[in-house]
Amino acid sequence: MDPITFIPEIGGLIWTIVAFVIALSVIVAVHEYGHYIIARWSGIRSEVFSLGFGPVLWSRMDKHGTRWQVALLPFGGYVKFLGDSDAASGKDGEAVASLPKEEQRHTMHGAPLWARTATVAAGPVFNFVLAVAIFTAIGLTRGVPVEPLTVGSVHPMPVAHDIRPGDTLLTVEGHAISDISGEAGQEVIEDLPKQALLDYTVRRDGRETRVQGPFIMPPMVQQLSPQSAAYNAGLKAGDVITAVDGAPIVAFDQLKDRVLAAEGAALLLDVWRDGETLQLTLAPRRVDEPTGSGGFETNWRIGILGGMFFDPATESPGPVEALIGGVATLWEIIVGSVSGLYHMITGAISSCNMSGPIGIAEVSGQMASQGATSFIYFVGVLSAAVGLLNLFPIPVLDGGHLVFYAYEAVVGKPPSDQALRVLMAVGLALILSVMLFALSNDVLCP
Repeated sequence: MDPITFIPEIGGLIWTIVAFVIALSVIVAVHEYGHYIIARWSGIRSEVFSLGFGPVLWSRMDKHGTRWQVALLPFGGYVKFLGDSDAASGKDGEAVASLPKEEQRHTMHGAPLWARTATVAAGPVFNFVLAVAIFTAIGLTRGVPVEPLTVGSVHPMPVAHDIRPGDTLLTVEGHAISDISGEAGQEVIEDLPKQALLDYTVRRDGRETRVQGPFIMPPMVQQLSPQSAAYNAGLKAGDVITAVDGAPIVAFDQLKDRVLAAEGAALLLDVWRDGETLQLTLAPRRVDEPTGSGGFETNWRIGILGGMFFDPATESPGPVEALIGGVATLWEIIVGSVSGLYHMITGAISSCNMSGPIGIAEVSGQMASQGATSFIYFVGVLSAAVGLLNLFPIPVLDGGHLVFYAYEAVVGKPPSDQALRVLMAVGLALILSVMLFALSNDVLCP
């Protein structure tokens, strides 16, 4: 066997690992910096800020007495505070007791309750802030479509047409058109004849003109879902699917109908790409999707996001509007994650929806391969998920520490050191069990 044939696979693996390490490092650095900076402001001293575990590759000491370091294994990080026995902020009783009373105030275990609570909560909060910042920035750069609907740029299509950048769309086949994303716009699309070319009325150079253009929502690949049938089959953004099992299609809804009707059977797709037609075979997969009511439904999907045959002209939404959109996106991710976990526990949806490190790494590489914006958006999603995960009330995680602090606030004293050691061991066992389960999903789930 020629070893050269493995070069593309090796290159893809390296790309996946690099993308995963970059995404994880950014998220971990922000999370741990949240702990560090709030601790410093609260009077708690940090001895070590480590990005990664294991042998130290680089380190330096700052003026505050904190050693900043990068370690060999880039799969996490930690802040070790004064008086900690380990990276999980376990208490070093002897070390704390040996410190003068005024110095104990600067340990994680001798600081006031408010300082400890703020320091622990800061990690997840900083993850949420990073996610909102990313979603807000993407909203600002992408903009929002101008009204009335105006063509910004036109995607290459397999049919010749007369739509040009700068055209303002007024009607299609006699239907007034202004907002395709709204319910009225969707009704217009459903009523359109399924033809390769349609009659449009546009405003061009100040005059209304009748021209012909493609079906407004063609079976075009705008974006690929990671780990999907379409991605694995080799479809790319910009591809236009012209036929399914030899039957021509011109609308994205026709593609959805053929996928649903196949019920998992393999489909032969005719794909137009850069002026050439190729054939790809793929089988739709069952996907659990959230519904508007908070539940889930299972559908057959191939994993592509469609769009119009053109990119609309956009304008900046303004910082406040973009920020509101960023917060709304974060909230949707949190609600969807909690709902998904609940439905997996109750058996309403497949536990294969939980990915482990291999699955996350694969998604990292696939999102990076679709462009910087897609990858950065994924970093925002992953940061939100990490922040939420760390708030779960499990010992070892930040949420577990916050539960201990809540107990201390109510009872007036913290749990005993012995109780904490037992609870931390139980929490660590639970986390490791979940990680092993997720890893098995990466290997065994289709």
